[in-house]
Amino acid sequence: MLSRTLLCLAVCGASSAALADTVWLKNGDRLTGDITVFDGGKLMLQTSYGGSVPIDMKQVKTLESSHELLVKQGKYDEQKAKTIKAADDGKITLENGENKTVDIASVQQIIRPKPVITDLVWKGNIDAALDFKRADTDTDDYNIAFKTTARSGRWRHTATGEYNRETQQEVTTTDNFTLDYAVDRFITDKWFWDGRLNYNRDHIEDLQRQRIVGTGPGYQFWDDELGAFSLIGLVNRTDYEYRDGSLDNFMSASVRWDYNRFLIGKTVEFFTEGELGKPLSGAANYSLTSDVGLRYKVTEWASLNLKMEKDQVSGSDNGDLNTTRYTAGLGLTW
Repeated sequence: MLSRTLLCLAVCGASSAALADTVWLKNGDRLTGDITVFDGGKLMLQTSYGGSVPIDMKQVKTLESSHELLVKQGKYDEQKAKTIKAADDGKITLENGENKTVDIASVQQIIRPKPVITDLVWKGNIDAALDFKRADTDTDDYNIAFKTTARSGRWRHTATGEYNRETQQEVTTTDNFTLDYAVDRFITDKWFWDGRLNYNRDHIEDLQRQRIVGTGPGYQFWDDELGAFSLIGLVNRTDYEYRDGSLDNFMSASVRWDYNRFLIGKTVEFFTEGELGKPLSGAANYSLTSDVGLRYKVTEWASLNLKMEKDQVSGSDNGDLNTTRYTAGLGLTW
């Protein structure tokens, strides 16, 4: 009975090892784990003993994987490999009905393809920045922002928010927050219909409240392990409320973008999102809200971030609004 138990454990252990991806290095070392992505010259291997390990692809002799991976050799040359088998030095064999042996040096990217429909995918991040200056003029600056996305079936829900506060010599010079909620219904793999609610509140500027309800079609250019890019065309009902009590109520059309891209083996993320709008009659000439920034992953869940935010309203009867804000701080990612 004992020998049977030991045999079962040995078979299970061998099966687990067989399912792991393996990377052979030119110096003779062999590493096992799960290949998650190759980009920017770095192959990321998720391990149980060291977390996510970046490997210089120039040091890889060959590798194998039991997972389905998308292998890109050029701008338009890509194929899904059901498995990847080890080959001669400097080569790998892609298996997908037909075997194809390629040079490792010719491979530009390896990513895990995402299914069109998933049961539930939830991801997000929180970025916080604090700045305290003690001099002739004391300054306290706080900024916190979050973004979270959940997708189930053909539905995707996105919620974002941000709070800014700055004081100088105990006098508040900046105090505002933004909340945004969007729901998308995917009609095809790429096309979706978007509906969203947006609320901005500013306790300092003349434009103290903005309320926007919008809907329109969107197109998802890509959404994979290395990032995502989508554009949305919206027709909005926009309400401006100014500090003197005056109101602007109008319909507007806008284009919204959301782009992020991981670089250097998913250690650096470039991101930008925003909306450019134009009233359909009267009121302001245009409005712009945009963010652009970088995140550097320190661990699997912690990051450093640098961001620029810009809010602009041009041609309003109550004057123009043009503010730019720079923040740097720490973040959490899941």
